[in-house]
Amino acid sequence: MDISIHTVYDRFESGQWKQIEAEAPVETDVALTVNGEVWTTFMCTPILVEEMMAGFLFNEGIIQGMEDVADVRICEHGDNVDVWTTRSVEQPSKWRRTSGCAGGVTAVVDDASITPLQADGWKVSSGQITRLVEMLFESQELYRETGGIHTSALSDGERVILSAEDIGRHNTLDKIAGLWLAKKPEMDLEHKILITTGRISSEMLQKAVRMGAGILISRTAPSSLAIRLAERYGITLVGYARRHRFNLYTHPERISN
Repeated sequence: MDISIHTVYDRFESGQWKQIEAEAPVETDVALTVNGEVWTTFMCTPILVEEMMAGFLFNEGIIQGMEDVADVRICEHGDNVDVWTTRSVEQPSKWRRTSGCAGGVTAVVDDASITPLQADGWKVSSGQITRLVEMLFESQELYRETGGIHTSALSDGERVILSAEDIGRHNTLDKIAGLWLAKKPEMDLEHKILITTGRISSEMLQKAVRMGAGILISRTAPSSLAIRLAERYGITLVGYARRHRFNLYTHPERISN
């Protein structure tokens, strides 16, 4: 399935009109079917959709790892992903509609059962934070082609290990989770950093918690609930990150000068 389409638009600039040829990102609906039952539908960019569905189920606490998955298969037309589990799982009785563009769904926000991350002496420098932001920007292949796309990446603090792009910011973290699960245990990093272009809402923070990320970095602002949850769950939350500056909201003990 195509991830971008050719388009033509008119640009008004400096008092003149000019016709522009460009690429636009594809947005399509893909359903998630679990053990033969349709659970929900995602609006997404049609790449890494199988990984996205597995990551979504992990981030929602439905599965604990790929050992709980018997098969993940996308249908011929690309509009449905079937996930078959090795044990019985139940669809949440109530989905919350997530905030933001191309919003998704989530079942749990502010889960009291989650064990907060503890400080263990691990630190990264402020220079590492700004370098990771630059690496994130460099990994934005589809964004450079089309614009209008979010990117998230998983890092060990020195390099970008995994990256994923999607029209929906929530989807990027689900794709990262799916990619990470597929590569475990060899990719079971001791310390994880997530970097994203998307705004950090409570659902984005929840996904970072599920992946065990000690540091979550965004190029935009966190919400008030995300800040509160980051404080509770022991996550160092960084916002408005650029190549030369960032804001530090919670748990500064992991960042050194």
